Formats: sequence, C-alpha cells, structure tokens
Amino acid sequence: MCQQHIDSEGVESSSGGTSARPLFHRSSLNPDTEPFPWDVGVFDAHCHPTDTMSSVATIPHMNARGLTVMSTRLQDQDLVFNVALEQGVQDKDALFSQQASHEKRFIPSFGWHPWFSYQIYDDTTPNASNHDGSAESKIAHYDQILAPAPSAKNPGFSAGLPNPRPLSQFIQETRERLEKSPFALVGEVGLDKAFRIPESWTSSPDAEQAPQRDESLTPGGREGRQLSPHRVSLDHQSAILKAQLKLAGELNRAASVHGVQVHGALYNVLAECWKGHEKEVLSKREKKRIAANAENFETSDEEGDGEGKAKQQQEIKPFPPRICLHSYSGPVNMLRQYIHPSVPAAIFFSFSVAINWDPEAGSEGNKNKKTADAIRATPDDRVLVESDLHTAGPRMDQALEDACRLVCDIKGWPLREGVERLARNWRHFVFGDES
Repeated sequence: MCQQHIDSEGVESSSGGTSARPLFHRSSLNPDTEPFPWDVGVFDAHCHPTDTMSSVATIPHMNARGLTVMSTRLQDQDLVFNVALEQGVQDKDALFSQQASHEKRFIPSFGWHPWFSYQIYDDTTPNASNHDGSAESKIAHYDQILAPAPSAKNPGFSAGLPNPRPLSQFIQETRERLEKSPFALVGEVGLDKAFRIPESWTSSPDAEQAPQRDESLTPGGREGRQLSPHRVSLDHQSAILKAQLKLAGELNRAASVHGVQVHGALYNVLAECWKGHEKEVLSKREKKRIAANAENFETSDEEGDGEGKAKQQQEIKPFPPRICLHSYSGPVNMLRQYIHPSVPAAIFFSFSVAINWDPEAGSEGNKNKKTADAIRATPDDRVLVESDLHTAGPRMDQALEDACRLVCDIKGWPLREGVERLARNWRHFVFGDES
C-alpha cells in the first residue's frame, strides 16, 4: 500500500516523494547486465498511481504494458473507476501484442484496505452495531473496534474521525463498479496487525506545528501525520475482508490481498471462505487404480460433457477463484500451505522491491534472505512482480525492472525467458487464462 509502508518487521516508512528509500539497483546483481526486454511485455500486479493523480497522464508513456491499479478507501474508488473509463484495457488479447495500444493498459481494482476498515461499520450480521448517525453511536462504533478504546485514553479522538459508512452500502457500490468493469479485480483488501490510525490534521495543540497536507496526493492517506496508539481489531478487519472475498467469488473476480504480521490469521480467513470446497487429494495408489480402470469408463457424449462444464463454470463460490498475496512477506512454511493441492483457489505471490528488498543490506540481509527463500519456494507459474508505488512514470518502470531482474536472478531464469513467464502468470492471475 502506498504513502505509508509497513514492512514484514512492522517498520513504518513513507514511500512518497524524495524521502522514499532507494530502489533495488540492478548493478548489485550483475554490473554487466543485459538490456531489459520491455518488448516482451511487463505487468505490474499491484500499484496505486491514482494516489498521485498528476502522474496518471504519464501512464501511456510508460514502458510497462499493464498496470493492476488498486483502490483502498472512499477517496479513490471513483478515481480508479474514472481513469479506467479512459485508459482501461478493452481487449485483453491485444494487450499481449507488441502492437498493444499505449492508451489502454489500466486494469482497475475496487476494494477497501484494512488500514481504512475503521471507517466502515458492519451492518450485515444479526448482532451488528446499529450506527444511527448520531455522535453517540459514532463514539460507540470506534470504542467497539479500536484498541485501546478512544473514550478511555483519548476522549476527543473519535470526534476527528469520519462518520462510518455501512458495509452493505459499500459492497453494493463495489458490485456496481465491478459489473461495469468486466476485467476489474477486487482489491486492495486484507488484514494488518501493525497499522495504527493517523492523528487528525488538527490534533496538534500548536496550530503552527500541525502537519500540512500535500495537495499533490489524493486525500485519505497518512501524508506525514503522527500515528495514534489506536489499532483496528482483527475481528472487525476480518468481517470487512470476508464480505469482499465473498463478492469476488460471486462475480468470479480475482483479488489482491494485503497481509502484515497476520500470516496465520489471514490464511484462516481465506481457508474459512473456501471450507467445504477443497479439492480431493488422491494417494498414489488411488491415482494408479483410477488410471488402470480408466478405459472401463464410458465416455459421455460431447453435448453432455459441454453442459457439465458450463454448469461447473456458472457455480457461484464464496471465495475468489484467484488470489494474489501482494508483496508477500510471510514465511516459506505458510506459503506451502497456500499451494497445497487441496486449496481450491489459485494462489499467486507477488514481490516488490519497495517492500520485500533492502538495497543496503545485500543478499545477506535477513529480510532479503527471507524474500529469496520465498521466491524460490513459489511455484514458477504463481510468481508475480509489482511496484506498489503511488506514482506512475519512470520510477514505476524502474521498480518493475528491478523486481523482474531480482526474481529472475533468484529463480535462475534467463532474463527474457523469465519476463515472459511473469507475463503469462499475470495473465492467468488477472484474466484466468492459463497457458
């Protein structure tokens, strides 16, 4: 997520402007690096250019072929939707041609990020809180979902927060946007244990010391504000996440998922969504028995087989068919749970230099070792690259090139072959097309 990153160790850092830490430099891999094969087609699995609207005009001039653009909160849902009307991909097959239109490379994603989940109240369950718009119910909502409860530690804090919106309304709005955008994803959604809510713009007792908004950024992010001690309960975050995953399943859309310091809890939420839909895992003996007896089965006629496949494709499931765990920072043992043969969703893992790599530590740094182990453990057909940047243009292109080189180096892939693999993986994740 842009504007403020919290890495796998829970360290907060800004990704905006010149204060951002440097990207991974290709020279640290190989000073005699071959030219980068942009002609193959490079695709960003997760980014936020609408957080800096002035950069959106640079997208048609980028080297990257496709950008999967996330929305996260109230202020950017319509921004992502409206830019997609102008720059959205209209022909997915043409996108993978070297003659692809430079004007149409934007894939929208609609979702509510866990950092902003406190701004929604859950009105979808029998025991849901009943927010009636009053100041008292607003305070009660924030006391219920934030820890520590603001009334006990910071009585004026809730007054500076927005009036919460009903979850049912947001889900309906998101459904309508998705239905109008046939290639759109659900994202960015997820869980985050490390994030703390920023203080309000007017919370400083000294007006001259209060932070000033950066007018170049879309409102709603941290933008340099101090962080409060208040965190959103995982139960509340989970309720918001489950509702969005269910919507993705109903509309057969892929989802881009955020997870920080909650790898076990996130897996449990996802596994709960697909419970009862797990794939059957056969033993070697069972596979041999089936293969030996296969010729004894009568083949169905083509028409009946076609009807069966159509029925299967139309089945509505309560989980997304494809899920990307973006800027994956979890351990290898958790990654292996996601790729178990019984998991009914196709799970992808994307990696960014901004979150997953410390350019100053080199390959021996703890974070970099962890990332390298995760990349090696990721199946070749499930690895993706992303920038996770909040500004489009040359810096985003460089972040993607760095990520591609990093993955190819760790995987031991020749560069051109590796970039081709990553392009095929992105196509599978976004469109469901398997090569």
